[in-house]
Amino acid sequence: MQLDHPALVIIDMQQCMSSPAAGERNNPEAESQLATLLGQWRARGAPVVHVRHISRSPASGFAPGQPGALFQPAFAPREDEHVVEKNVPDAFVHSGLERWLRVRGIGQLVVAGVSTNISVECSVRSAGNLGFTVTVASDACFAFARRDHAGTLRPADEVHAMSLANLAGEYAVVATSEQIMHMLA
Repeated sequence: MQLDHPALVIIDMQQCMSSPAAGERNNPEAESQLATLLGQWRARGAPVVHVRHISRSPASGFAPGQPGALFQPAFAPREDEHVVEKNVPDAFVHSGLERWLRVRGIGQLVVAGVSTNISVECSVRSAGNLGFTVTVASDACFAFARRDHAGTLRPADEVHAMSLANLAGEYAVVATSEQIMHMLA
């Protein structure tokens, strides 16, 4: 598959997601991989969208005014990069993201960020359903350990892998950052 002028969509790379209090996570190299992708996008002058979760709950690390709601410094948006605020997991709900992309003729997305099984998966499903061609950067995402419906604690690697499996083929292509760089036109 060839990618022709895709937007890089970075989901929820906020300070509270890098805190040990967020829980046991997988893929400790995700930030490094994402920083490399972001650097490549910026060098090409390609579109970048930063998605920021703003919680409606004052107790959340994502609450407005909390340090956790700020972007991690390595992923702070530049003035020419688009910022989308959301307060549900899906970056397309009530955010204007679809319109922003369509007005610019952007039909291909590369998605990365956190958490793979919640905001990344939810947003990628919507993007696929809306007709966008989506590639998920598997090594530039991460997930946290989570209990399943039966109460069994699933390790973060397993949660991440299952989420990517849910997306692969149905809603997106799942590829590594290196593979994505080779796909760029």
